[in-house]
Amino acid sequence: MSWLPIALVAVPLLGALIAPAVRDKAVTWGIAVSAVVLALAVTLAAVFDHARPAVMQLRTDRPWIPGLGLRFHLGVDGVSLPLVVLTALLTFLCFVHLAGHPPAGGRTGALVVTLLVLEVGMIGTFLALDLLLFFVFFEVVLVPMYFVIALWGGAGRRTAALKFILYTLLGSAVLLIGLLVVWTQAGTLDMVALAGRHGSGIARSAQIVAFLAIGLGLAVKTPMWPLHTWLPDAHTEAPTVGSVLLAGVLLKMGSYGFARIAIPVLPEGAAALAPWLGALAVVGIVYGSLACLAQRDLKRMIAYSSVGHMGFVLLGFASLTPVGLNGALFANVAHGLITGLLFFLAGAVKERYGTADIRRLGGGMLRRLPYVASLLTFACVASLGLPGLAGFWGEMLALLGAFRPAAVLSRPLFLVFMAAGGLGTVLTAAYFLRMLSRVTHGRPVETIPPGPPLATAEGVRAALSEAGEGAEPVEPVAAGAALAAQEREAEVVVDDGEADATGAAGARGARRRFGDVTAHELAAWLPLVALIVLFGLWPKALLAVTTPAVQALLGPGVAP
Repeated sequence: MSWLPIALVAVPLLGALIAPAVRDKAVTWGIAVSAVVLALAVTLAAVFDHARPAVMQLRTDRPWIPGLGLRFHLGVDGVSLPLVVLTALLTFLCFVHLAGHPPAGGRTGALVVTLLVLEVGMIGTFLALDLLLFFVFFEVVLVPMYFVIALWGGAGRRTAALKFILYTLLGSAVLLIGLLVVWTQAGTLDMVALAGRHGSGIARSAQIVAFLAIGLGLAVKTPMWPLHTWLPDAHTEAPTVGSVLLAGVLLKMGSYGFARIAIPVLPEGAAALAPWLGALAVVGIVYGSLACLAQRDLKRMIAYSSVGHMGFVLLGFASLTPVGLNGALFANVAHGLITGLLFFLAGAVKERYGTADIRRLGGGMLRRLPYVASLLTFACVASLGLPGLAGFWGEMLALLGAFRPAAVLSRPLFLVFMAAGGLGTVLTAAYFLRMLSRVTHGRPVETIPPGPPLATAEGVRAALSEAGEGAEPVEPVAAGAALAAQEREAEVVVDDGEADATGAAGARGARRRFGDVTAHELAAWLPLVALIVLFGLWPKALLAVTTPAVQALLGPGVAP
């Protein structure tokens, strides 16, 4: 079955090449191709020998550039398997969502091609076992994600896309320097061989330099404070499917690099710099939570929450213990599921209300949209770490790793980190519950006016701003003024539960119901809900796969 890793990379690539020929049914083609990739990923998980998750399995090792000793080396173990399945699942669900929500900017066929190329890079990153091949796949995702944001994003999409590409390219350049240091010191790019050596043959000073370079490169993608500033803009402006894949998979590529390369290959460098990694992690946890308390935009709040949640992942890695690394890997998967669901829901709210501004959304969503509001409440409660849901275990294990870090680290220092992380969990509950109290509960504000004539979202927002919360329903804007405003507005709100979505590329006149959850949305969201509950109630489903692999990666020299 060693052909499976090759098929996982080849199928979306072939799908992207063929997609332009099926322009009229591009989304259907995207669903079909991503469904095949998901089936291959599930098959990979089924044939994987779960009795030996620490062993690299289903390997494909072929010469790539013989003159440089580079090989096309793919494989999977307990660390990468959950992320491969997560990537295939989220990509498939994005295409399902896209079937009911065509992109506002038009050019659906181009978006399908872009997402399939993106899937090639994401899955290839988690399967690559050669350092340079890992770097190539790591870079493949940058261009398609840039276009997803720049072509199909919001009003500030070009600035956000440029910021994204500049930050990540700079991080990639530093990452490449670190990988080259490892190559020159160890004489090989084989990640399996390098991990098996546990730093043998690489001088301590070289390990520190290489870990610093590799860590900085990965930290940009993770993202780690203070290298996170590209993330809120990218999430705020990206279309829904872009935000889901950015949060659910792309951030995991950076954290995966710590588990696969930085810590096992450079253990002495990891031990020297782990206190700094832990310090920046807890700053990110607290900073991200405080920033969320100050946000007015729902998508931007979720973006800042990712900074805090990924801080727990980095804190788990910084502990250099099996418990901490298990927590980091579990939090990776849980964050992908929960934040993916949150961005799906944020997109649905913005589509129905014409805004993601928390204050202008008003209250009473549970009465207007009971299913959407209930799912939003569920996702927020899962994200704040309620026991019994997936978000709890990763954060708890990361804090437990900080409570008793590796013997080479200062326990008093990491106890301070644990306390700061605990404060972050309290702040996380505060900002999510504060948002829910304003949006789903409370006294409704008439964001949707009651009259039959058309009313622009801009006019409604201005009237609400002047009237204040709890005011009487505003008078609808005249139909003639609304029709003229359609030339300026991307979204027009109408009465009787309808919204007239007029996309920037000419989707004017297409009407969307201001109704509750649709069939396409349920199909995209319910698998995430089920997995969040499953891993929350049965964490062993993930931990049984990752624990032996983590112990093998740490080796005898690092684990306490």
